[in-house]
Amino acid sequence: MSAVLKNRAVRVPPGSFELQDHFYPRVPNAQLHPLVRHFLSLDNARIVRRYCHLHPEVRPEAVTAALAYTPTYLRWAGADLLLTASDQGRRGVVVIEVNSCPSGQKSMPLRNEDDDQGGYRMLIERSFMPLLRRRSLPKEGVLAVLWDKNPMETTGYAAALADASGQDVWLVHVPDGAEDSLLRVDDGVASVRIDGEWTPVRAAFRYVTQRPWTRLPPITRTAVFNPVLACLAGGRNKMLAAKAYDLYNGELMRTGSGMRIRVPETIRDVAQREVPAWVARMGGKAVVKNPYSNAGQGVYTIVSSEELDAFMAEDQRYDRFIVQALIGNSEWSSISRDGRLYHVGTVPNRRDRIYAFDLRFMVGSSPHGFYPLSLYARRARMPLESDLESGGDSWGMLGTNLSVKLADGEFTTEPDRLMLMDRRDFNELGVGLDDLTEAYIQTVLSVTAIDQMARSLVTGRGTFRRRHFGTVNPDDALAAEIL
Repeated sequence: MSAVLKNRAVRVPPGSFELQDHFYPRVPNAQLHPLVRHFLSLDNARIVRRYCHLHPEVRPEAVTAALAYTPTYLRWAGADLLLTASDQGRRGVVVIEVNSCPSGQKSMPLRNEDDDQGGYRMLIERSFMPLLRRRSLPKEGVLAVLWDKNPMETTGYAAALADASGQDVWLVHVPDGAEDSLLRVDDGVASVRIDGEWTPVRAAFRYVTQRPWTRLPPITRTAVFNPVLACLAGGRNKMLAAKAYDLYNGELMRTGSGMRIRVPETIRDVAQREVPAWVARMGGKAVVKNPYSNAGQGVYTIVSSEELDAFMAEDQRYDRFIVQALIGNSEWSSISRDGRLYHVGTVPNRRDRIYAFDLRFMVGSSPHGFYPLSLYARRARMPLESDLESGGDSWGMLGTNLSVKLADGEFTTEPDRLMLMDRRDFNELGVGLDDLTEAYIQTVLSVTAIDQMARSLVTGRGTFRRRHFGTVNPDDALAAEIL
């Protein structure tokens, strides 16, 4: 499919949505697990009641306000979460990162069997369509879906948008580093090249994930869902996301809400030469991240001197990194300020093997607040061993992302490690209703933190505060890339 759509602007008319084109083959016939279905049937008021019952330290009005918040920029996001336990066996949900163009629809069993479009249509109707009523939009122009990877989902969004709007939608491929781009921006208005003619875009659904700031400016007059500003503020920028979480946690503490975003201990703005010292400070085990990568790229799990040496020997595009406490096995995890955290992992299989996994929780927002959109889990390639062998592959035991980058720069996926929210896979996770509730709250809080960071990067006139951004994110290599 991607070869047919590559480097083209393709018209998608209403009535184009075909179920089998936009879901993994085993998803359409999968039955959503009853517990997940029940969780998705709960409204925010019932979720608040349950959450506060489990957390008496939390103020109910604060949780209600958090779920009723309407983001200005990050209106759709997915959080990657780990289910962890402490040395004392206390379970919790930890936020690893937030994605501003998250995948997940193709992996989500349908809530209603008679609704083939599922979460595609829900997100378009509840979150994207309200943007079309903004008075500041260009008066003329087409609707577009801009993409650089994941054609299965981007074509699904284009077809759902065509049905919801009742008009043709243009699906436009805008890969990173293209010499002859089909997209340009003049005076804040995006245009796409259709049959050799530049056509203005009134509103665009963006699934541009690889350095999107090289193709779109942070803010545009064209309504972009989500704008690139949301990526720079933390949705595609782990450095600023870490700062956003700290700032928002400070606000939650000052207001006495009783809530906080739970993240691994994170050291920001680390030069490459400083990485070994911080790894040693965490007991020789840590995670080092290129702050601006995605799809599992630029993430290094380090549990040995061999893995640290391999990282130090690599040439890097950017000047700064973040170092985080590593969440591993109960026998080997980082020593952090909060003690050791380790993966709860899957239920042991018939070979008595436990695997690390993460949970992707996708949310949307509407004028009425947040709502859960889709969920799936991903397990690591190798079982989580108690003993670390010298020279062993820690990423094989801890890396859960399904995307694999090929030599030509294209991406493929490993769907055999995908764990659906269906009757079969969900039971292997050992996840309960209260875990899903905690995951939802943590996702909402982390998305809100990034949205508030994005708002701080905009002037009262609605322009990007470039100089201020350079102060809070001092990385000259990144600054040089931003349009």
